[in-house]
Amino acid sequence: MESRGIRKKLKNYTMITLAAVVYAAGVSLFLDPNNLAPGGVTGIAILIGRLTGLGTGMLILLLNVPLLLLGIWKFGWKFILSTFYAIFVISAATDILAPVGAVTEEPILAAAAGGALTAAGLGFVFRAGATTGGMDIVIKVLRIRYPHIRTGSLFLITDVMIASMSGFVFGNVDVVLYALIAIFVMSYVLDLVLYGADEAKLFYIVSDSPEKIAERILGEIDLGVTYLEGKGAYSSQNKKVIMCVTRKQQAPGIEQIVKEEDPGAFMIITGASEIYGEGYKNIFAEKI
Repeated sequence: MESRGIRKKLKNYTMITLAAVVYAAGVSLFLDPNNLAPGGVTGIAILIGRLTGLGTGMLILLLNVPLLLLGIWKFGWKFILSTFYAIFVISAATDILAPVGAVTEEPILAAAAGGALTAAGLGFVFRAGATTGGMDIVIKVLRIRYPHIRTGSLFLITDVMIASMSGFVFGNVDVVLYALIAIFVMSYVLDLVLYGADEAKLFYIVSDSPEKIAERILGEIDLGVTYLEGKGAYSSQNKKVIMCVTRKQQAPGIEQIVKEEDPGAFMIITGASEIYGEGYKNIFAEKI
């Protein structure tokens, strides 16, 4: 049991290390050298760095001190140890990579690549049970208070406010717009890393041949089917309503089965953004 726990910790810290370096690469190689402040403590560090000449990595570390104290109060030392490690790696890697300079000086490419890298790094740090400090701690606190709001959406709100300040520091509205592109990319990629691309289609099928349709869905699509009991308001006849949920790529197969078995079937297809259960997400897993 103890060795299993050690292996898990090593795995988590390895993930944190790699993810932190990816995050730092997004900052030092794309965002910072192109004057793009994508929000959060990193964005604030970039702005202060331009005004003071101090290194972005060192400023990230210094700005995190009061927020780490908030994290200790809310989540305890165990949580903060891994977070402090992530902050240290990000700060060190950011300043180490800074002399390399910009990989591209095209603002849109820098915004897209930098936003994607920082979001991917941030997401995998979160999945390892830590944060990258800064606004991550604030967001984690807000998630306790507002669990129905997705992490990416909370970051989007705070980051837009900080990115808007870059227009005053750099005296250029264009950098604000490019920073907003980076922020929207970050929001999308972060949700993709944390929640997965498990958007699916939810089917409700009312048919005179429910058994045949269900049998074919079970056999050909290899998909679970649930019968719901329904009753027609006009006919007063009892009906079996087929309910099933599937990934997007399997949806056309179900539509074709219904079309072949009962062209007059009543079918509702709607989106399902989060699905828990076998083949999807674990309902007992902690939401980040």
